[in-house]
Amino acid sequence: MNNLKTFFLLTLLTLIAIGVGDYFGGQNGMVLGFIIAGVTNFISYFFSDKIALAMYRAQPVTREQLPRIYAVVERLTQKAGLPMPKLYVIPTDSPNAFATGRSPNHASVAVTAGILNLLDDEELEGVLAHELAHVRNRDILTSSIAATLAGAITVLARMGMLFGFGGDRDRDRGGGILMLILAPIAAMLIQLWVSRTREFEADATGAGLTHNPYALARALQKLDAYSKRVPLVASPSTAHLFIIQPLMGMNLGSLFSTHPPIYKRIEKLTGRPAEYQ
Repeated sequence: MNNLKTFFLLTLLTLIAIGVGDYFGGQNGMVLGFIIAGVTNFISYFFSDKIALAMYRAQPVTREQLPRIYAVVERLTQKAGLPMPKLYVIPTDSPNAFATGRSPNHASVAVTAGILNLLDDEELEGVLAHELAHVRNRDILTSSIAATLAGAITVLARMGMLFGFGGDRDRDRGGGILMLILAPIAAMLIQLWVSRTREFEADATGAGLTHNPYALARALQKLDAYSKRVPLVASPSTAHLFIIQPLMGMNLGSLFSTHPPIYKRIEKLTGRPAEYQ
């Protein structure tokens, strides 16, 4: 299903990029839009994991440095039939985690120092199972493509407004401004839709691996509460990767949230109303 979703997303956002290029620059703009979509897709496929890890100063760790994490991940990967991912620690007290990579054979899981101090062993296992579920469900590539192409469409629209791509300069400027606003928003909404749906799926898959949905539910509640006191500041292009939505410097309401509400995720895990909303 996620392979089909990836193909659909890639096709749709590429068509949006070509459409934006056509609007501002005709045939030349369409070609430029296609090139930008192709380049960003290539980057997202081969380098998005390295970019995300470097952005948050994630450091690789060995079994000797962090045996607690290695033991849990090895056990879970055997259950899930996955290869062992590369493991990283992000040097921040804010508790969070994410998985990235283009395939199970090229996956990485990063946890913050704060999450290691906050969660007990069962809760930490629940979080790691959630991240490995993203790998197993093959949606880490989907989210990477969505993020990079959404960014490419934004760049393309801005270039069109600044330079016109050599097109008709008498084109209605009001329509151009509207396209500048609506094209990136359309791409972002698609990206956020992918992010929100995949979180529910990863929660369910992760709980299935551990056979302990309540541990993940407790972890989500702890992470949500503590991350509000010690927030992790993240780039909007990578915020959807994390298990808990980080701080992006703005609050645009639930429509633009990269994650479903924590209470809804807890309710789906436990089958009963959460203690808070």
